[in-house]
Amino acid sequence: MAVEVKLEAFEGPLDLLLHLIDKNKVDIYDIPISLITSQYMEYLKGMDTTDMDTMSEFLLMAATLLDIKCRMLLPKKETEEGEEEDPRSELVEQLLEYKVYKYMSQELKSMGQDAKKSLFKENTMPSELLDYEEEINYDELLNGLSLKDLLVIFRDTMKRQEDRKDPIRSKFGKIEKEEVSLEDRTEELLKFSAEHKSFKFSDLLSMFKGRLQILVTFLAVLELVRSNNWRLSQDEDGGDIMISAATGKEAGA
Repeated sequence: MAVEVKLEAFEGPLDLLLHLIDKNKVDIYDIPISLITSQYMEYLKGMDTTDMDTMSEFLLMAATLLDIKCRMLLPKKETEEGEEEDPRSELVEQLLEYKVYKYMSQELKSMGQDAKKSLFKENTMPSELLDYEEEINYDELLNGLSLKDLLVIFRDTMKRQEDRKDPIRSKFGKIEKEEVSLEDRTEELLKFSAEHKSFKFSDLLSMFKGRLQILVTFLAVLELVRSNNWRLSQDEDGGDIMISAATGKEAGA
């Protein structure tokens, strides 16, 4: 059976064998050696190349196919496990390995083509922003503390407020209190810190009653710490968080 193929379409003998297997729609694990060898030899007759390296590769594969074809006609040998040896097994392994590398190269080629379509914007960041340095060192300001530590105390305080609530009378009704703004509470805390050298964060929250009052106080504390008006410290892990007012140039930096 004549096979119309061109040498330029194949990168080597394994590439040609894969083409013949796909063309005949046969199982790569059960290659009909007689059919594939005949088509392969037909292809060699039509080859016209002066490249001896390429020609030698195709001739070596032809000799391999003829050797396998001859061994297929002889009684099959048995392995140590008592199974019959398949003369085609080594060739099948080579084809499978080559097929994996071929698909990988095609995938890399496709990725390379997609990468050519990517455009990258040049750096147009103003020099003023590139040279900007943060004035406040929050790690130094918090002195090893984290918002998680503050949140734990805040939740404990809120829980104590819930525990104080009368489960019966609390359902009778609710008298709305005048809302307190964050700005007003911040001013109150600044005045308080001016009168006290240092104080506990938990004691500060305990001074106010009600969820809204405690929540606004907590936010005011975070704002004062962020604006560098207050400093936090903790002598040991799990200990009380102490608050002190910043002095001199540090305040409000």
